Amino acid sequence: MTGHDPLRRSPLDAARDWARSSTIDHRAWPVQRVAAEREHTVSVVLPARNEASTIAANLDALLPLREAGAVDQVVVVDDSDDGTADIARAHGAEVHAQSALLPAYGPVRGKGDAMWRALSVATGGVVCFLDADTENPSPHFAAGLVGPVAAPGRLQFTKACYRRPFRSGGRTEPTGGGRVTELTARPLLNALFPALAGVHQPLAGEIAVRRELIDRLPMLCGYAVDVALLIDAWRAVGLDAIAQVDLDVRQNRHQSLDRLGPMAFEVTAAILRRAHEDGRVADPPPDALLRARDGELDVLASPLVERPPLALARHGVA
Repeated sequence: MTGHDPLRRSPLDAARDWARSSTIDHRAWPVQRVAAEREHTVSVVLPARNEASTIAANLDALLPLREAGAVDQVVVVDDSDDGTADIARAHGAEVHAQSALLPAYGPVRGKGDAMWRALSVATGGVVCFLDADTENPSPHFAAGLVGPVAAPGRLQFTKACYRRPFRSGGRTEPTGGGRVTELTARPLLNALFPALAGVHQPLAGEIAVRRELIDRLPMLCGYAVDVALLIDAWRAVGLDAIAQVDLDVRQNRHQSLDRLGPMAFEVTAAILRRAHEDGRVADPPPDALLRARDGELDVLASPLVERPPLALARHGVA
């Protein structure tokens, strides 16, 4: 007998239920609670590229957590020529040049590659990645993400969610940031990975992950790393081990449309690659983004590069 089972939830219903039950307010995990209840060591990592204007404020928000016993290590992995590394060292962070980490893998290919290489120097049983260009940093960004995965319990992966204001022409609108999220990532996830439709900010760069999980996940090298890690964590441990943490508001620099196009392509290619691996779509993603201009086709983005799980890389598996 076939037909609709009224007791069976659709993937979108399940995603809605997850969003209601697994969205954590950052205020539930103040710094003092994290310090008192954590059972894992914690590394906070900031990949940075020419963030001299924001790195000091971000470290000023983070380093007191180390003194309070909520985290053990604050690391900046840097690829800058504007003095970011010097500022970070002066503030007391541990600083590594991205190109000096796992050099056998060649040139560093963007944010995701920097995150992957940072795992080789991050010592914590929980690794928290934060963006270095945040303009309104606060200790709760790290504490709220770290607390649920560093304390005993089922959670292995937390991802930030927040409201993103949009600034244009000297005016700031309360919402409207995150254009690639709304126009690319969210529609594709709803269509191809509906279980993840309840994730408010699938491209958020702020995450905390237990080491036992992240060491066995591959990492895409560029801007697509964040959505790929979300899909991979879900495939590895399921929604029950994942939560999102409401950090309230995050403001960062907005990109031009010329730069958003290649970013959107990387996100599209990453989601399609994972969907192809799962048999959700028949064809692999395209190798390049082409844009017609003045009768010519410009190549704006190249094929995705993926690093192996660090657990394999340590054993020489490419």
